Amino acid sequence: MSETEGYTITRVVDAPRELVWQCWTRPEHFAVWFGGHDGVMTDMVVEPVVGGRWGGTMTVPGGHQIGWNGRFLEVDEPRRLVLAITDEPELREPFETYTVTLTETDGKTELVVTQSGGNLTVEQYEQAKAGTAGFLDVMGELLDSLQA
Repeated sequence: MSETEGYTITRVVDAPRELVWQCWTRPEHFAVWFGGHDGVMTDMVVEPVVGGRWGGTMTVPGGHQIGWNGRFLEVDEPRRLVLAITDEPELREPFETYTVTLTETDGKTELVVTQSGGNLTVEQYEQAKAGTAGFLDVMGELLDSLQA
């Protein structure tokens, strides 16, 4: 994958794979981390079955709102998810996807997130990668709190 087609982020989190899976598939968890420290998600819907919807409204500092939505394209619990993702009102092809792969070793989980689709510029992918990295930072904090 070239820089013009997307990015990949790999993290190892100190949490079992099932708990990381729940962060991606339960609306009450997804709403906490998606948006990072600055965004607040409301109206969260997460239906983790092939064809199921996901989405919500993100409010960022200053009150600007972003409507995120998409569909689950692949669901292989607890190993892999592929989600269509857009901030447009309707999901139309071609769209971006998040591919999430979870691998557990010794109670820790390697989390690999790839955004791809080729619909963004290099600069937009750099911004998206930074945003996703921030989201995953918050997911790490959530995982810590869920295990406390």
